[in-house]
Amino acid sequence: MRIALPHTGIVLLVGPSNSGKTTLLKRWQEQGKIAPSEVVSSDQFRELVSDKEFVDWRNIPKEEADILFDEYSIISKEAFEMMDSLIRTRCRLNKLTLVDATHLQPDDRKRYIAMARESHVPIVSIVLDVPEKVLLERDEQRANPRSKRRIKQQYQVFTREKRFMKKEGIRSIYFVKEVDEIELTRRSHPLELEVGAGIDIIGDIHGCYDEMIELLEKLGYKKDNEDLYLHPEGRRFLSIGDVMSRGPQSLRSMIFFYRHVEKGLAYMIDSNHGWKIARWLDGKKVTLSHGDEKVEQEFWQYEEEYGAEAASEWRFMLKDFLLKSPSHYILKKNGIPTVVCAHAGIKDEYIGKQSPEVSDFCRYGDTDGFNEKGKPVRKDWFIGHQTSQLIVWGHDPKPQPLKINNSLNIDQGAVFGGNLTAFRYPEKQIVSVKAREDYSGADDNPLHEWERKRLNQPNIGKFLQGYSVLTDEFGEIAVPAETVKPAIDTVSHYTIPIEQLLYIPPTMSPTPAPSPLEQYLEHPAEAIRYYRSNGIEKMVAEKKHMGSRGILLLFKDHEAAKKHVGAETLGVIYTRTGRRFFEKELEEEIIHKLNDDLHSHEYFARHQTDYVLLDAEIMPWNLKAKELISKQYAHVAENAIMDRSVMYEKLAEAAKDKEDFMRWLKEYDEKLTNAKEFAEVFQGYCWDVVTLDDIQIAPFHVLAHSDMTFFNETHEWHMKMNHQFAHCSSLFVTTEYKIIDSPASEAEVIEWWEKITKDGHEGIVIKPERYIARSKGQLLQPAIKVRGSKYLKIIYGMDYLQPENLIRLKKRNTGKKQKLALKEFALGIEGIHRFVNKESIERVHECVLATLAMEQDRVDPRL
Repeated sequence: MRIALPHTGIVLLVGPSNSGKTTLLKRWQEQGKIAPSEVVSSDQFRELVSDKEFVDWRNIPKEEADILFDEYSIISKEAFEMMDSLIRTRCRLNKLTLVDATHLQPDDRKRYIAMARESHVPIVSIVLDVPEKVLLERDEQRANPRSKRRIKQQYQVFTREKRFMKKEGIRSIYFVKEVDEIELTRRSHPLELEVGAGIDIIGDIHGCYDEMIELLEKLGYKKDNEDLYLHPEGRRFLSIGDVMSRGPQSLRSMIFFYRHVEKGLAYMIDSNHGWKIARWLDGKKVTLSHGDEKVEQEFWQYEEEYGAEAASEWRFMLKDFLLKSPSHYILKKNGIPTVVCAHAGIKDEYIGKQSPEVSDFCRYGDTDGFNEKGKPVRKDWFIGHQTSQLIVWGHDPKPQPLKINNSLNIDQGAVFGGNLTAFRYPEKQIVSVKAREDYSGADDNPLHEWERKRLNQPNIGKFLQGYSVLTDEFGEIAVPAETVKPAIDTVSHYTIPIEQLLYIPPTMSPTPAPSPLEQYLEHPAEAIRYYRSNGIEKMVAEKKHMGSRGILLLFKDHEAAKKHVGAETLGVIYTRTGRRFFEKELEEEIIHKLNDDLHSHEYFARHQTDYVLLDAEIMPWNLKAKELISKQYAHVAENAIMDRSVMYEKLAEAAKDKEDFMRWLKEYDEKLTNAKEFAEVFQGYCWDVVTLDDIQIAPFHVLAHSDMTFFNETHEWHMKMNHQFAHCSSLFVTTEYKIIDSPASEAEVIEWWEKITKDGHEGIVIKPERYIARSKGQLLQPAIKVRGSKYLKIIYGMDYLQPENLIRLKKRNTGKKQKLALKEFALGIEGIHRFVNKESIERVHECVLATLAMEQDRVDPRL
């Protein structure tokens, strides 16, 4: 007899004592067919809970026997509770467990049937049908016999019960008379696939056969002489479900997948439309609607063209094919399950499990009743996803691939005129083709509905109590309620409209460690050392403009702006706090000039983009810092120079007669010099703005175009783009930069920094070669500012270089600033990705709001 053990679940060994259950399990362990950890026995747990495997109450007076029997009953109860707890745990973890106990009573078996059902795992039983005579003979040979009476009682129960076991709901029952004739095999996990050369996961096809072929060819598949599509590298393709219905060629698409799956070249997952068509083909009473009726029409057409027999044959084969399609697949890379594919989504606890409940969830997702049109109201099942496995799904059409909480939706509504999308794994690349038309004929096209709702104002209630944002670069970032509320107040009253507020640039950290040099608090050597210690060999040093950070969102025309942000505008320029950078009239004048200049250089046409998003420094400093300069810096400088001049003159007069005053005179000479330098430094960053030509904009990051981001580019590329922009408009200015890739270039950059900071410039920013840099999986600082000694006088005070002050300042802690910079950097990237992918304003806004909220948690503003 061949017995096939499932890959997971519960295997009940059924039979009276002495039927050979334990002996059989030990033999399988010795043969390496099962692991010791896969076996649990009632005897084992009795011993674990009581230090006794067997309680013998035979041949002793009744009074003592009754007490021992009571003790045995209590031990058995505790042992079974503990054993059941272990079995439940193994079921949750999708492990196989063979249970060694008699299981003679129906309630014992029903308990495990219910346990398997609640854990969505199979249950089978191996029934050892041994003659009573043999049972009694074996009992006599035991070290602790169970007694003839007990064996006979068990055998009577067994004889009665074995007739009913097949009706109890156990999937497979094996009745064994000769143990030696058992051939044991183990089934592999039917839902697991090794990635091998690669798997291309294809979103909802819905009968868009031509687009499917175009996509496969774009992925590199080639047709052979049997009309099968093979990849030269041995890759395979996998349908996420809904191969049929709504579109023009459902039957052809189903037959295509049937042939490829049969040959081991492709895979297909069960889905809501597939399940309905399968039941219709099986003769079940099904109402064909929502495009399913087109499949019926295609079958009639096929029958007219090829005859009833051919049509009937395909009905039968496709019925079995669809009914056997798995609820989901798990892709394994190097033996580790990394990706889960399910049509409409899956709960974490369902992954790798099989049951009607799991199948229903994978077909339909999480729903909450129906709307007024009779369509199911879909709930966001992915919010509960907590593991590191990526879940790839479809079912719910989105204009662009949507990644939320480590789940990726690749249904881009091909049948509704959108795209047919494939996710290449393990490369993690998105490949898509445009649908040739809207085949659905639906009045309520979900892509149009999504587009209509994309710019809807976000639900503030979702954020008020705090929330978290899942980013690709930093993982989950928590935003507590106490910082969210003031950020919401800022957005409600002071910022530009949130549809245009796409990105808040991150704060920038100074060097992680202070300079060991006596006259420096900050020095380029520490920034370079930070990156080199993290394996970064090439860096870019950019001259730091002393202005104010500004974000420029510039549109090609009003129509482009209407499409992306819902407003007829040519653009907006805003600050790090999300507020409008210029007065409205001046902003419009600047943006009109930039728009004319970019069009005259054919920027939008050359790059085929509707907009450009720039991160920049805008000068002069007094454009935004006028009040700070007049009330703080100018006032402090004026009074310090006046007071120190008076004191210096008095000390100079006194020093003529008393040499002891010379030390004080020298000290005040230094202080007066410090005060004058303080005034020179901030005044050098200020000038009068009379015309537009007095404004300078230095873009240092090209963040995005309407179809792509530029986070994969080097900082050298961004600097070259800076120089290109300077050729486009007189408002744009170039930024001087140098490459650090050797000891000689490092020395050159340090010498350059020393020279420009001596002349009063703020300093430089040192960045890793790549926009996003990592070391050992950890995100590195995107940029480190290194400010000059003169400039730092307006930050830490005009006398900060006095030895006692500098010693104290070198103990400053930059840890919080660094962590804040990394979080805000990750949030900025995430928000821009979402905007470019045409996600909802709410999804973009949660990233922007999180950054603004983090700015409420103040760090030392001088850092």
